Amino acid sequence: MTEGRFFRWLRPWVFPAVLVGAFEWYARRAAALGSDALAPPSAAAKAFVGAALDGSLWQATGFTLGTAALGLLIGAVLGIALGLVLGLSRRAAQLGSVSIEVLRPVPSVALIPLAMLAFGFGVRMELAIVAFATFWPLLVLVQSAVQQIEPRLLEVSRVLGLSARERAFKIVLPAIVPRLFVALRLGVAVALVVAVTVEIAANPNGMGYAMMIAQQSFDPALMLAWLGWIGVVGFAVNAGMVALQRVVSRRMGVMP
Repeated sequence: MTEGRFFRWLRPWVFPAVLVGAFEWYARRAAALGSDALAPPSAAAKAFVGAALDGSLWQATGFTLGTAALGLLIGAVLGIALGLVLGLSRRAAQLGSVSIEVLRPVPSVALIPLAMLAFGFGVRMELAIVAFATFWPLLVLVQSAVQQIEPRLLEVSRVLGLSARERAFKIVLPAIVPRLFVALRLGVAVALVVAVTVEIAANPNGMGYAMMIAQQSFDPALMLAWLGWIGVVGFAVNAGMVALQRVVSRRMGVMP
């Protein structure tokens, strides 16, 4: 790596490093004044290593990521399928417009009491809420992307006599790949946020619950470690989605 490339790689990390250094100084100063509500990042790093060594980090992370991924899969399949239908059929869009606009603004966390009654604590409750939360942005974005397809492409598919299934897989999906991945990246972020929120509020599993236990145990270092780890996990998942978008777009001959 040349010196110029090294500095270009290093540049985005300067501001986060300054923030971490400033927080380290502030937390140590607060501790010197007798406050135990904050922990410096160095103490959080030690707590992180301890959680990684005893296995609690990986167990909680696996639960949250697995539940978020499965909930996103359910929400994405339903959202993309219905978005394609509503985008291709003006009549279907008109029939479903009122129902969508009534249900879409409902906050996903407002479903926690209902989901607890229906499924109890555990995976199924979290899955239902994550699927509900990710369904709506994917539906709306896919419908909008389909409606913006060049009309001549759809006319060509009709002239060729393509079936609805062939039209969706050979014309529509390749045309909306860039927007579809934008929707999926948004869905991934929503799934992770909602999964952690449900775990903080109601589900005694996962990273959100582990962070709550650290807070209730008056262990700010461990709580900060979990908070930082959730951010790292979100960053890694988003980077993976960007890499996947490039691979899929390249194979389909579509510029990302």
